[in-house]
Amino acid sequence: MTTTIDSLSLGATDPGDAKAFYDKAFGLGDRLRLHHSDEPTTGFRGFVLSLVVAEPAVVDSLIDPALDAGAELLKPARRSFWGYGGVLRAPDGAIWKIASSSKKNTGAPLRTVEDVVMLIGAGDIATSKAFYTHHGFEVGKSFGRKYVEFAGGPITLALYGRKAAAKDAGVRPEGEGAHRIRLFTGTATFTDPDGFVYKDS
Repeated sequence: MTTTIDSLSLGATDPGDAKAFYDKAFGLGDRLRLHHSDEPTTGFRGFVLSLVVAEPAVVDSLIDPALDAGAELLKPARRSFWGYGGVLRAPDGAIWKIASSSKKNTGAPLRTVEDVVMLIGAGDIATSKAFYTHHGFEVGKSFGRKYVEFAGGPITLALYGRKAAAKDAGVRPEGEGAHRIRLFTGTATFTDPDGFVYKDS
């Protein structure tokens, strides 16, 4: 049986305030849970959450309300060779990238998220890839030691080098303490090589 991430929960010092932010910013509903956490954490937490959407107008329809609700802009939304997107940090400290592979608007529904990606900044991609395949994750895309994406599930799991992930998010790679995120598989409980905890939902 293939293992997938069914849902995730972000830790926040005030889950009520965090819920109010995310409801206004992204409206992800049941795909995002929140729990109380005051575990010490500093710098880059080793992951980026990405919202994949249809086109640039949809990116803006999510970034603008998030900024109005109190998010910090790390990278303004702009066009690049791969598409269009921007990066922000939520008030709870989690980093979010909102992006589209399209550079043109064709009238897609606004504020509609096609995919949620949990991107782990791995210390060693080969080691992490082997770990996840051993635990039942099926590789969907793999580019050697640079990037791995696993197939299936409500939330896509991907691996990127820690320094590369931090650079792409617009932050320094240094960080220590808790990740302040819980991941639920529905099938198993384990901890990956970078300290991310998976629980049976």
